[in-house]
Amino acid sequence: MGLLDTLLDSVRRCCEALPDRRTGANRRYTMAEISLAAFSVFFTQSPSFLAHQRHLETGQGRSNCQTLFGLENIPTDNHIRAMLDPVLPDHLFPVFADTMTALERTGGLETFRRLGSHVLIALDGTEYHRSAKVRCSHCSTRTRAGQPIEYFHSLLCATLVAPGHAQAVPLAPEFIVPQDGHDKQDCESRAVRRWLERHGAAHARLNPIYLGDDLYACQPVCEAVLAAGGHFLFVCKPSSHQTIREYLTRIDLDEHVERVKRGRERSTHRYRWLLDVPLRGDEEALVVNWLQIEILNAVGEVTYRNSFITDLPVTRDTVAELSACGRARWKVENESFNVLKTKGYHLEHNFGHGKQHLAAVLASLNLLAFALHAVCDLAEGLWRQARETLGPRTRFFQGLQVLTSYLVFSSWSDLLETLAFARPPPSGAPATARPNRLATATQSDQTRTNPK
Repeated sequence: MGLLDTLLDSVRRCCEALPDRRTGANRRYTMAEISLAAFSVFFTQSPSFLAHQRHLETGQGRSNCQTLFGLENIPTDNHIRAMLDPVLPDHLFPVFADTMTALERTGGLETFRRLGSHVLIALDGTEYHRSAKVRCSHCSTRTRAGQPIEYFHSLLCATLVAPGHAQAVPLAPEFIVPQDGHDKQDCESRAVRRWLERHGAAHARLNPIYLGDDLYACQPVCEAVLAAGGHFLFVCKPSSHQTIREYLTRIDLDEHVERVKRGRERSTHRYRWLLDVPLRGDEEALVVNWLQIEILNAVGEVTYRNSFITDLPVTRDTVAELSACGRARWKVENESFNVLKTKGYHLEHNFGHGKQHLAAVLASLNLLAFALHAVCDLAEGLWRQARETLGPRTRFFQGLQVLTSYLVFSSWSDLLETLAFARPPPSGAPATARPNRLATATQSDQTRTNPK
């Protein structure tokens, strides 16, 4: 079984285990078919994928939903939304762990290692829904002067990144939603601590360094990272940390300078650091190491400046790589959020909001599709060959959408070989669906209606 088939099998097993709250006789579609149908839309980056497969099924008696995703029946869009609305997104999180395990097993994780054996996990929040009208009980709210109340959904993303690496691999998210027993609205700082409590121990084996912006450079978050078996390298602006600012005014800092030449451009990278500085001004303050990078152009003008705190040792030999790793935090914006919002995943699009958890479940399936794509880009041979043949991401998925709209492929290998080598799919007798455990699921002859 190839890597892609292994990953999709993990998704399928997870979908089979989703809770089914139906109490009546309307069981034409299994929960696996319902959730895999939604996932297939995100995985193929085609909002019309299911419509095309229904058309193929009508004309040929089979479709790529059967052969590629293991669906015996294709639910209606409204039925999918109705059935996924009560499902907690947490049920999908084990697949993210399986994806990381697959990346480790194939050796793809080694290209992410920095500072010896560490991997970098960038933490950051983003919105994926905003409306003045559409809302649910899990929406957060805000008000702007002269504007109606705004309802929005946001989530905390944990993403595997590395300086100099073009890929970013998303891990399980944590949703920022009103919490039971709390009067105050939920926030990113609480969400990151929940994420660490829930997922930190499972990732401790990776020897992780957690990256984040100045919001995370506070004692509760730093202590949560250490408690989860990780290290931290957070942006820390002296202007927002009074104790550190006071220490910096009293002492001469250690300094290291490197001259850098890229093509015809020359610059100077100047590093400064301070060890064993308290993070805040009380007796229980956590002691951290502070470092700064400044980049000066050929005429001595400062073109970039940033500073960080970390629990890792800072020396003349490590300060440059620590700074590069700290700066890699921006990859969660560029290689993750930007891709999710503008490169075909349409994270901010309202695929369905629901009254309970639908928006979060669909966002999780979207992130999961992105995670599988990223791992395949790194470690799936045929997938990589097809990507290299077709070039940009958009052309790859356009080709995939066109082919699956008109032809039924017996396997992902046949489809990817057609994309990679620009040759017709295997000829001969019509392909039959791969055997899968969905075929034995209980079904009825009822019409495709939403459950009551």
